[in-house]
Amino acid sequence: MTLPSEMTSTNGTILVVDDEPDILIALEDLFENDYRVLTASSPSQALDILQHEPEVAIIISDQRMPEMQGDEFLAKARNVSDAEAILLTGYADLKAVIGAVNKGRIMAYVPKPWDPAALSNMVAAAYQRRLLARELDTERALLHGLMESTGDLISFKDLEGRFVRLNASKARSLGYRAGDCIGRKERDYVSPERAMMIEEAERRAIQARQPDEVIEERTLPDGKTQWFLINHIPILDEQGSVTNLATIERDITERKLMEMRLRQADKMQALGTLAGGVAHDFNNLLMAVLGSLDLASRRAPDDPRLTRLLQNATYAAERGASLTQRLLSFSRQRDLRLQAVDVNQVIAGMSDLLTRTLGGVMQIERHLAGELWTAMVDPDQLELAILNLCINARDAMAENGVLTLSTRNEAVEEGRITDLAGGDYVVISVADTGTGIPPEVLARVLEPFFTTKEVGKGTGLGLPMVYGLAQQSGGTVTIHSTVGVGTTVELYLSRATKAQDGRPPEEQSIAPDAPKVRILLVDDDAEVRTVTAAYLNEMGHRVVEAADGSSALDILKADDQLDILIADFAMPGMTGTELADKAREVRSGLGILLVTGYADPKRVPDGYLMLHKPFNRADLAAKVTEAASRKQT
Repeated sequence: MTLPSEMTSTNGTILVVDDEPDILIALEDLFENDYRVLTASSPSQALDILQHEPEVAIIISDQRMPEMQGDEFLAKARNVSDAEAILLTGYADLKAVIGAVNKGRIMAYVPKPWDPAALSNMVAAAYQRRLLARELDTERALLHGLMESTGDLISFKDLEGRFVRLNASKARSLGYRAGDCIGRKERDYVSPERAMMIEEAERRAIQARQPDEVIEERTLPDGKTQWFLINHIPILDEQGSVTNLATIERDITERKLMEMRLRQADKMQALGTLAGGVAHDFNNLLMAVLGSLDLASRRAPDDPRLTRLLQNATYAAERGASLTQRLLSFSRQRDLRLQAVDVNQVIAGMSDLLTRTLGGVMQIERHLAGELWTAMVDPDQLELAILNLCINARDAMAENGVLTLSTRNEAVEEGRITDLAGGDYVVISVADTGTGIPPEVLARVLEPFFTTKEVGKGTGLGLPMVYGLAQQSGGTVTIHSTVGVGTTVELYLSRATKAQDGRPPEEQSIAPDAPKVRILLVDDDAEVRTVTAAYLNEMGHRVVEAADGSSALDILKADDQLDILIADFAMPGMTGTELADKAREVRSGLGILLVTGYADPKRVPDGYLMLHKPFNRADLAAKVTEAASRKQT
């Protein structure tokens, strides 16, 4: 018989098993005020109750019952319940007690007749033991779940450094199963050098009674590097003494790589700023050199030898100007200047640059298509893109590799190439005979900062830069690669429409019938100012010079015949933009032309013409004509 289910107690559930009804009633009366009591008159009935009542905390069973002995029943009960067990018997059967202890795992043996107070205390103790066991099981389950569900490597050691507990992840890192490592030290599995480092960190944590945190760099068998953040945490008892040591190892490789990429990006930004600053100073020097050479060549006597020397010097200075343009492109200090470009001519002009950059350990082949269309692209950025692609190809090849540069015209149907509209394109192909790119890497090569090169040897910006240039130029990039065979990168550029009026750019910029004007020329660099003034005087303009913004403003206030202000963008004290703004306040109709060797386009206000150094006579003439036409009356 069982008590109604509503008769429950906060102190848990007891199952009483005895074949004598009087015993069941007596035990039910003894415990019903403090416990929820279930009764069974036979072991089979009790086993059925246990199947449906998993919360039974204590079983009190008689030993001698007709259906099944108590020790045998408790052994079977142990298969379906973890309840505490107490055996009752009126016979001092030592053999039965031993069987109950071994098979049923009883906690107590009580002879009949029992002492109610003693039995009550025994049941209370059993129930407290049951509660503690449940709490321990819960904590153990939570700890096990935590340890095995995390990707962190977790272990617990005694003060001698022996493992007392570790999760599967930690055991796998040692090459063993968790159970095999219990009682052994970590130095049994790692190198002596690493063992010394681990033990030293553990000593520091134990001595300080504070967590010790270190970052460890590990080299894997495949040569890759992993970083782990390792915390050695001392576990203290109530008196504050260290009893054990916990270690948590977290893989922070992705975080470390991201930090390195950010540092690399900072370096690139700093290098770009430096490059822009160098370009500014270098452009001022080149402006003075090229301008002086130009003026000298037109005024020199008709001496073939002298002419040749001046031409050589001019050519060398122009190469320097081309270098500064690359520096400015690298530093991203100007927007793309899209124009019709002869791609074959760009590649041919890069011969010396490619030879010096790539070295002589590989073969460079060129297959440039005849009658190639012109492409709409920034020529300086195109040079940089081709150079990046060639460097990547070189890095992928052995010393006897072959790099092939080729060009072709291609009419692309709509939808044939992803992210590319149908139309006519100029295609630049850079092919190598290198190691090739695995598919999983090929899918990511256009991501910014993604690189397979060693730290310090790659920025992960080369291919994304090329792709960005292609997209801004109305094209795209495709990559085809076979591992062990090589890689081909193709840069699609939009076909340019024909030139504006069919004349060469320099010829278009010259306006022979340009009106003669009075110009205020402001530049803090005396050499540049001298060359610029000479150009303007040769064109027939009247020039007034000033070395800084404040002097220029004084001249403007005193001279109301000035038509145009030509000012250097970067001057100490007052920039060209600030001078232009103040000049417009004094003379609202003044034409403005700003000249610079380095300027962030975002800082240049709308409405002002810009001329980049070094410029030639034709460039200056065209801008002066445009500034005069913008002059407000």
